[in-house]
Amino acid sequence: MTATTTENTAAPAAAPTGPATATATGPAPATTATAAACPFTGARAGTGAAAPGTPAGAAGAGAGPAGPEAAPVAGAVRAWERDGDQAGDQAGERAWRGAADRSAGFTERYLLSPAVNADPYPYLDALRDHDPVHWSAMHRAWLVTGHEQLTHCLRDPAVSADRVRPLMDAVPEGARDDAERAFGILSRWMVFNDPPRHRRLRQVFQDQFAARAINRYRGFVERATRAMAGRRAAPGRTGDLVADIARPLPALVFARWLGVPQADAPSFWYWNARVGDLVLGAAQEEREYRTSLQSLVNLEDYLAELVRRRRGEPKDDLISAVLAGGRVGTSVSEEEFVGMLTQMAFAGGETTSNLIANTLLALLSRPDQLAAVREDPARLVPAAVEETMRFDGPSKMSIRIAAADLELDGRAVRAGDRLFLVTAAANRDPDRFADPGRFDVRRGTGGPLHLGFGFGAHFCVGAALARLVAVSAVDVLVRERPGLSLVDEPLSWQPSLLNRALTALPVRY
Repeated sequence: MTATTTENTAAPAAAPTGPATATATGPAPATTATAAACPFTGARAGTGAAAPGTPAGAAGAGAGPAGPEAAPVAGAVRAWERDGDQAGDQAGERAWRGAADRSAGFTERYLLSPAVNADPYPYLDALRDHDPVHWSAMHRAWLVTGHEQLTHCLRDPAVSADRVRPLMDAVPEGARDDAERAFGILSRWMVFNDPPRHRRLRQVFQDQFAARAINRYRGFVERATRAMAGRRAAPGRTGDLVADIARPLPALVFARWLGVPQADAPSFWYWNARVGDLVLGAAQEEREYRTSLQSLVNLEDYLAELVRRRRGEPKDDLISAVLAGGRVGTSVSEEEFVGMLTQMAFAGGETTSNLIANTLLALLSRPDQLAAVREDPARLVPAAVEETMRFDGPSKMSIRIAAADLELDGRAVRAGDRLFLVTAAANRDPDRFADPGRFDVRRGTGGPLHLGFGFGAHFCVGAALARLVAVSAVDVLVRERPGLSLVDEPLSWQPSLLNRALTALPVRY
């Protein structure tokens, strides 16, 4: 199968046609489709409408030449034209023509160029080998690709996760009046905070995200997986594994776990999709920003009301469990708790969806590895999911800001500089992993740790839930669909700096 990129992809259902509205007492009226929330690390990419998957019009995040922190290809170009200084413009223009940075035979390439987006690894390997801490005038950021160097950044308090201000700066002037409350909400997200506040916010959810707590949902996840596969993946049928299983399963599980009533799900996922447009740069026009900003406010209003309802009528869900723990009102304010719930809502599905699809693509395109997993699924299905996190994980990078001057691998990084922490490259660093370009389900868990779920203080709080859902989906399909195979059609990947996301995965079940 060949790989291409696309900015628009068809989906099995249309997203809502206009912005939803809400009051403090509940969500907007239900719409005809649901749209997926995004990864626990805040990374999402998507184009086209999907149900309940990626929203219409959402595009991959990324900074183009001199662009904002996250924008799709077209948005990056517009931001480059709008905001770029002369030196950055000239560097970006040279790079677009393939003429930038030819030192030692190395040619820098734009990370959202179609060829690099479709298969980033040859270029990322060359970049890491050339310079594991590389200043890119094209992207106006340090590209950190070495495993040791990236791990150092994740440990260093001078490398900050506080990235709300660049998002605010990207909002068009005409939409600024709507932005104050919305960006106040974002400022309460864990992913945009550094220790010690990050630690205080995270501890509120720590117990509920622990593996022992998540394992309580194992039976539900396995039943939901089999039921969905039975409806959507009948043996002998051809279909799109992303739309049939990989997108809707994490969305279903997450909504149940958070405690969102089924009747509220369409509006809930629509607001999440529009929040993704804001945070990850798909919103480009003033109207789109206004819709996204209002959706974030609507989402907070809805979740605040859900918290109020759960105080009076607890259920078996995340909100009720955290309230019962007694930290809300002591360790964190209720406003902080609701603000963090908007991040949890936003983080509900896309990374897990991509992990499911990428794992199955890796197995189906390597018959020897698939055969090994089928011979010993109890041990090797989880191993295949972990190897996918290293080899071709759902997130390619995260973005940080230098809070102070620091030295990184002999380079002088200045306060305010942007750093792209390219985990996709670090996870294939030959100084850390033997034969890193080979997908091997027997690589084992005793070797070096991948960085697919982050590291240290910002290790993905939802890793246990993502693993549970991904392992369940892969296990059911590998065990119970012996005829599962790829259909010989071109593959396309959503254009994104942050995510590694297939638009579709054509298969025969």
